Amino acid sequence: MFEIIANLHMHTPFSDGEKYHRQIAADAAKAGINAVIVTDHNVFVRGVDGYVNGVLVLAGEEVHDATRQPQASHCLVYGACDEMAAFAPNPQKLVTEVARRRGLSFFAHPFEKASPISPDLMAIPWLDWDVRGNTGFEIWNTMTEVKARSPNYLAGFLCAFFPSFFLRGPFRETLKKWDGLLAEGRRVVAIGNADAHGTPYHLGPIRREVLPYQYLFRCVNTHVLLDRPFGKNPDRDAQLLYDALRAGHCFVGYDRPHTTRGFSFIAKSGADVAVMGDELRRKAATLFEVRCPGLGHIRLIKDGKVVAAKFGLNLDYLSIEPGVYRVEVRRFFRGWLRGWIYSNPIYVR
Repeated sequence: MFEIIANLHMHTPFSDGEKYHRQIAADAAKAGINAVIVTDHNVFVRGVDGYVNGVLVLAGEEVHDATRQPQASHCLVYGACDEMAAFAPNPQKLVTEVARRRGLSFFAHPFEKASPISPDLMAIPWLDWDVRGNTGFEIWNTMTEVKARSPNYLAGFLCAFFPSFFLRGPFRETLKKWDGLLAEGRRVVAIGNADAHGTPYHLGPIRREVLPYQYLFRCVNTHVLLDRPFGKNPDRDAQLLYDALRAGHCFVGYDRPHTTRGFSFIAKSGADVAVMGDELRRKAATLFEVRCPGLGHIRLIKDGKVVAAKFGLNLDYLSIEPGVYRVEVRRFFRGWLRGWIYSNPIYVR
């Protein structure tokens, strides 16, 4: 399979961002990103899909009910190729209509926490958990974590300008909910994103972009495993990306401490081999192989419980048990053992 790095959540001046698509693509190229999906609030921007500076740029949408107070249940929509905001008041209808158009729907920042330092930093969690049929949800959103780590003005200032000291990993509630849904037999694809806005900071004559797009593109991303490499045809390459995301052939990587490119998690049983997102029918015992691009504390998790752990570059584990297996890897950075890699599951039956 062929690995690309994608970021799937950001904004332009069409909603509440600062940079337009071409500028975002330039920043993405400098950060080593291969594809971006721009998700402006309740607007599907047509005519922007294509390659810019070698980066595949696609239009998505972050859909929400603007009349709902307090705000909740934002949904990232990819590949629907249509304006979906009209369905926002009914989240189940929205997800159903996205699926009918062969699109993908991901719940955005599902366990977001507010910061009291500004009304603009209110929490926007996902509340409609009875909705079925979504592709998955964000397990890690950089801006959401920055917001949660800003309980006062000093912390907010430090977090905005020195975020790498504060980012630790997905919230425990998010991972617990993910494991719970997987235990119910649901297929839930995890992604991780920047949620970049490029908001400027003003202090007298000083103007500085807070958490710039390029900086955030070097942090939390979704690494996607494609069936074949991009061929520079935007339509075909977009479909490759959407198909891989739908299948869960991806993992979330925090690329600032050390690149996560090259991470591998596979399962083997007999002659059959499964990658992240696949279902594996056991022929005998199952061998799990984890390979990391750098040293980390690797944990293999089955049905929400750790079944194997090791500090190093790799972990091998043999099991005769069916279940939903996923991997978490943490790495020391800035004096803290921080979240680094979060795989999508392999479903062993």
